[in-house]
Amino acid sequence: MSGILDSVDKRTQLVGQNRFELLLFRLGRHQLFAINVFKVKEVLKLPRLNALPNSHPVIIGVANMRGQTVPVFDLSAAIGMLPTPVTKDSHMILTEYNGSVQGFLVSDVERILNLDWADVLPPPVTAGRAHYLTAITRMDDNRLIEIIDVEKVLAEVSPYSTQVAPGLIDDQVLELAQNYDILIVDDSQTARDQVSRTLANLGITPYEAVNGTDALAQLHAFAEQGTKMSDRFLMVITDAEMPEMDGYRLTAEIRHDKRLKDLYIVLHTSLSGSFNLAMVEKVGCDDFLPKFESDRLAAVVRDRIKVVHGLT
Repeated sequence: MSGILDSVDKRTQLVGQNRFELLLFRLGRHQLFAINVFKVKEVLKLPRLNALPNSHPVIIGVANMRGQTVPVFDLSAAIGMLPTPVTKDSHMILTEYNGSVQGFLVSDVERILNLDWADVLPPPVTAGRAHYLTAITRMDDNRLIEIIDVEKVLAEVSPYSTQVAPGLIDDQVLELAQNYDILIVDDSQTARDQVSRTLANLGITPYEAVNGTDALAQLHAFAEQGTKMSDRFLMVITDAEMPEMDGYRLTAEIRHDKRLKDLYIVLHTSLSGSFNLAMVEKVGCDDFLPKFESDRLAAVVRDRIKVVHGLT
C-alpha cells in the first residue's frame, strides 16, 4: 500500500468540483465498503496490539504509532457484522475524525476510487435509522460499494455531549435565537441529531437536509414564497462530503443565486481543520466548525446573532 496517500495535493483540486475519492476495503471475503480518502492518514499491515482492559467490545486493543497510543476498532463488529479474524494479512486503516486518531481493522484494502458525488446515492429510506451507511454507489463492474457512517460508529463507542456550558449564551442572545431558523445539511443522521440537540439548548428547532441537493430544494422553496432568506435563516450549517451534492458545491450554488447569496454558511465537518480553513475561502463559506464540539457550535450561533443585531 506504499504510496497510496502520496498525492494529497492533487486530491485537494477535486474540492468544489463535486468530486471525491474513496478508499475501498473489504469486511469479510466479498463485501466492499469505503470511507473518504481525506480522513485516512495511513494504510498499513495491522501492527502489534496491546490489550485495553474494560474497553468497548469493538475495540480490540491499542497500537503504538510513532509514540501515539491509538485505539483499534474491529470495524466489522462495530457495524453489526461478524468480527474480523486477525491474521498475518490483516490491514489497519489509520484515520482522523473530529480531531481524534483511531485505527480500523479490515480484512483487506483494495484501491482508491475517484467518483462524482452525483453518482453516489443516500441509503434507501426503507433502511431506517439503525444502519451504518451514509451512502451507496457502484463500481463499473456493478459491484455495490457501501460508504460507512464512521461518525455513528465513534458516537456509539464514545458518545458526544450535546450540552452547552452554563453562561456561554446570555439571556438576550437566547431570546433573539428563537426568532431564527437554521438549516443543518449532513448525510449522517448521527451528526444531524447531535447538532439538533445542541441547538435545542438555544431554543432553535432546525430544518434538516440529507445532502446538498435536498438543502438547495428546500431553500429554493422558501425563496419562491418570497421569504427574505437571510432574515429567516441565521445560517446554513453544512457537512463537506455528501452524496449527490457535497457541501462545497452547495455553497457555490447558494452564492450564485441572488435570492440565497447572503446566507451565512458554516462548513461543519470531521475533515482536518487545516484543509478546511483553506477550502472555506476557496468555495465562499463564512466559517469553519470542526465536528463535534457543542460549545463551539453554540458560540458560532451566539457570535452570529451578536453581529446581526450589532451587539459586539
